[in-house]
Amino acid sequence: MSTLTRVVTTSASEKLAEFACEYVDGEGFSVVHKANVMRKTDGRFRDAVVGVADDHGVDTDEVLMDAFATRVCLDPTQFDTIVCPNLAGDVLSDLAAGLVGGLGLLPSANIGDDNALFEPVHGTAPDIAGEGVANPLATVLSAAMLLDHLGYSEESDRVEAAVETVLAEGPRTADLGGDAETETVTDAVIDRL
Repeated sequence: MSTLTRVVTTSASEKLAEFACEYVDGEGFSVVHKANVMRKTDGRFRDAVVGVADDHGVDTDEVLMDAFATRVCLDPTQFDTIVCPNLAGDVLSDLAAGLVGGLGLLPSANIGDDNALFEPVHGTAPDIAGEGVANPLATVLSAAMLLDHLGYSEESDRVEAAVETVLAEGPRTADLGGDAETETVTDAVIDRL
């Protein structure tokens, strides 16, 4: 029999909640968790996040992660900002990727006090590295998020607009029903810039 240790601290949960409250600028957010089953870990997370939000006067609603999975598929517009523990975030971000066309379209950001890391949600995809089949748009959109984080909002908007144009007009990689290679799609984004 093996043992699983999952560490969820109040201080880290509160830090995330502080960031969320600042990010939503008073608008509120959804706390997605599984505290009904993982009482000690997700329960601690939920209590910390809701407590910080209450202290800031930020409205929250709570959604169990399995119910969220169904609800977001039926109507993703009912959610704006969600705050959840890492496990829920990992699973639900992949689920949400299916709503927009796949993992090849989702950028991500890990933002700390002193540093930030921007990368595609799918990571480096070493299994297909160098084959020319990866969708580069998640990487390009991650760069746009980096630009915005560094204060280059206009440049970030231009990159996002170029990606949107390529999505609308093509070319597309195989994950989006096309037959273009990574380099071809990258060149198309550059041309739109």
